[in-house]
Amino acid sequence: MRKTIIAGNWKMNKTVEETKSMLIELKKLMTGKESVEVVIGAPFTSLESAVKAVEGSRISIAAQNMYPKSSGAYTGEISPEMLKDLGVEYVILGHSERREYFKESNEFINEKVKCALSYGLTPILCIGEKLEDRENGRTLEVNEKQVREGLANLTNEEAVKVIVAYEPVWAIGTGKTATPEMAQETHKEIREVLKAMFGDTSEEITIQYGGSMNAKNAKELLAMNDIDGGLVGGASLEAGSFIEIIKAGL
Repeated sequence: MRKTIIAGNWKMNKTVEETKSMLIELKKLMTGKESVEVVIGAPFTSLESAVKAVEGSRISIAAQNMYPKSSGAYTGEISPEMLKDLGVEYVILGHSERREYFKESNEFINEKVKCALSYGLTPILCIGEKLEDRENGRTLEVNEKQVREGLANLTNEEAVKVIVAYEPVWAIGTGKTATPEMAQETHKEIREVLKAMFGDTSEEITIQYGGSMNAKNAKELLAMNDIDGGLVGGASLEAGSFIEIIKAGL
C-alpha cells in the first residue's frame, strides 16, 4: 500500500530561530492521529535545529539538495554523509529550480538519487513540464524522459524507496494549479512509465503533486487515485495553513 506523504519545501526561507518556532507550533497542532507522513525541507543552515525541534514527533526532516559524493574538494556543497550525521531522513532532488538556475541534468540528478539511496536517505525526485511543453502537447514526453533518466539503473527494491514529486513548472509559485482531473491524468501517465520500468512495483511508489497546493485545493487533489501526497511550497511556510493540508490527506 502506498504511503501518503505531505512534504513542505521551504526553499531559501527561514532563519534558525524561525525554523524552531514554526516546528514547535506545527508539533502542537498535530494530534498524533495523522495517518500521513509529514516531512519538512528546511534550508541547510537550519537542518540541525530542525531535527532537534521535531524530536518525539511524527515529523521528518529533508534537505533541499545534496552533492553525490561522501566528501572531497567540492566547495560549498553538502554530502549525504553530513546529512545522515545530522539525522536528516529525506532529500529533495531535481527540483525545477535546480534544473533551471543551476543547469542540473537528468544524468546528474540520477547520480544524486543513487547516491542518496546508498546512504539510506529517501530521495524526493522532482519532475515536471514547463508551460510551453504542456501547450505543445509534450507533457508526457518531458515527464517520461525525466522519470526514465532520473531513475535509470535502479532495481525494483531501490525504486520503491524513491518518492516522485510531479510539479508542473507553470504551477509552481504562480498561484495556478492543475485541476484535480488534469493532475490525476498526468499522475496516471507517470505511473504507467514507472510500471514499464519496474512492473508491479510501480503501484507501491508514492507520487506527490506539487504545484501551488494549498489548504483550499488539497482535499480535492489528494482524493485522486494516483495522487499520494504533496510537495508544498509557499503554503508550508505557515503552520496553520500547512496543518490544513496535512488534515486534507487523512
